[in-house]
Amino acid sequence: MLGEESAPADFWLSVGKEAIRRGIEGVVLMGAHWECLGDKIQVSTNPKPGKSPVAYVDPKWYKDYEINGSPELGKKCISMLRNGGFDCEPNETFDFIHDTFLVLIRMFPHGCPPCTVVSMNARFDPHYHMKMGSVLRPLRYENILLIGSGGSVHNLYRNHWSHMVLYRDNFAQYTPPEPWAMEFRQAFEDVMTGNSGPNLRRAMTRLMKHPLFRDAHATGTGLLKVMLTDR
Repeated sequence: MLGEESAPADFWLSVGKEAIRRGIEGVVLMGAHWECLGDKIQVSTNPKPGKSPVAYVDPKWYKDYEINGSPELGKKCISMLRNGGFDCEPNETFDFIHDTFLVLIRMFPHGCPPCTVVSMNARFDPHYHMKMGSVLRPLRYENILLIGSGGSVHNLYRNHWSHMVLYRDNFAQYTPPEPWAMEFRQAFEDVMTGNSGPNLRRAMTRLMKHPLFRDAHATGTGLLKVMLTDR
């Protein structure tokens, strides 16, 4: 999505324009590639975070984009999460990973708003992460945008990699999506579009009991970050 123009990139741009129109003052993200062991979670308080390299993407697409890390917003999240009963600590050296900064680049190409990243917990408990979203939800009323970045189907072990590795072709689709992927994607869409409030929370956590969940997700990382956006 970074290296080529695409429909998903255009969609994220439209979301960014709408967020600016609504007057957002900051962004809190949870990606799919940062988790903490034990009972802990962490929040970035790095004011000038770097960017981890992106496989198969020329650095020219992202190296000059300046991330506007906000220690103040990070500390506010830490305070809220601690008050909510979480063992939460700051991380002053965290560098953003592609699951978060590529979204910021596409949403806000002309300047990054103040932002921070919240980690997941490596036990991948859906109820734990849903509670994180509930605790941070009041930030919405302070014009803070909450983003869970990842994929409804995210099992890299089952990807077909040859065209990416040999030709750097992001959009080669020489085999059609398999039934397990289409079925779980549809289940995810049905949950997100057909529920709200407590019903949405229950439906989201039940997805991890779906018979095709393990086919669609090698771990819970691709799904749990969506629970940050509790509504």
